Amino acid sequence: MNIAVDDKTAFQHEHESVIQQLMHERKQRRKRTLILLGGGAVLVGAVAFGMYWMTVGRYLEQTDDAYVRADWIPISPRISGYVAQVLVEDDQPVKRGDVLVRIEDRDYLARLEQARAELAETEASVAAQQANLQVTDSLIAQQKAGLTQADARLRSAHAERRRASLDEQRYEGLVREHAASAQRLESAAASYAQANAAVEISQAMQRQQDTRLNVAITRRQMAEASLKQKIARRSQAQAQLSLATNALEDTLIRSPIDGVVGQRKVRTRQYVAPGLPLLAVVPTQQAYVVANYKETQLRDMRAGQAVDISVDSYSGRKLKGHVVSFSPGSGAMFALLPSDNATGNFTKIVQRFPVKIVIDQHDDGGPILPGMSVITTVDTHPAGQGDSHD
Repeated sequence: MNIAVDDKTAFQHEHESVIQQLMHERKQRRKRTLILLGGGAVLVGAVAFGMYWMTVGRYLEQTDDAYVRADWIPISPRISGYVAQVLVEDDQPVKRGDVLVRIEDRDYLARLEQARAELAETEASVAAQQANLQVTDSLIAQQKAGLTQADARLRSAHAERRRASLDEQRYEGLVREHAASAQRLESAAASYAQANAAVEISQAMQRQQDTRLNVAITRRQMAEASLKQKIARRSQAQAQLSLATNALEDTLIRSPIDGVVGQRKVRTRQYVAPGLPLLAVVPTQQAYVVANYKETQLRDMRAGQAVDISVDSYSGRKLKGHVVSFSPGSGAMFALLPSDNATGNFTKIVQRFPVKIVIDQHDDGGPILPGMSVITTVDTHPAGQGDSHD
């Protein structure tokens, strides 16, 4: 009976050993299967990553040293005076041409009226001088007519003297031949003397008319010079009127662009002077991105390449953009105290160059404000410039 029990126990041990061996073999097969599957997955992943890197990844240049910028405009007055009214509040949207600040205009209105009066005075002076010039022209015409008349009288006197001279010569011959009386000769001689005197009088009158004409011409030249002087004064008065008009218009300080008011420092009754900053207008709709890329990342970058922009303020909100331009120098070149590496202790540092990126479209996910941090990814693929990848 003990032999039967021992046989039964041995059989049970042998059975359990077989079962354990089968389970061990199953575990080994499962382990090998898992290893093969894992290796296959790793291989597929490596191949997929390699293909992605070869086709896309190696063309993507990314940096988190990027910020939103905008060409905001500081607003300052062109004239001095006391602020009468501030018409905008902090962070208020404004349109181009909207009045931001109004300066008291009493003095500038008075200057405008003074300029208008001076212009009216100079215009009247010009008109009077033009009338004087016309009178002088009429006088010149009259003197020319008188000179023509004097020339005619002189020619007539010369003709009369010639006739009298011929009569005197003819009567002298007749008297020698006793064909005429001495009285007729004396009468002919007197006529010749009168004709000679008439010639001298006509010549004197001609010289007098010629002198008067010269005086009239000189007077016209003086009147013409005076007219030019008065026209110059009128031009000066017109310029003063334009300046006064511009100064009056400058009492209304307007927004030069569409944007949002910021840095509002101006207050009512404050005295302002030209160049004093009052506030700023920020064109938020014209915001762009400046990304500082390492110099080793610029090799394949070109203007026009597509850019993915991730905004930190909106949990990675995605925007589309494109590269516009590159800075002509690194940030260190334009620093207040640029570094000088011509020293004994030299440490090479990779430089960063600002790259300007324009945002192509603005969605309704919230405003993109200057100063926000972003992450930019430039697609430098030579055949796919402008096609960005998520």
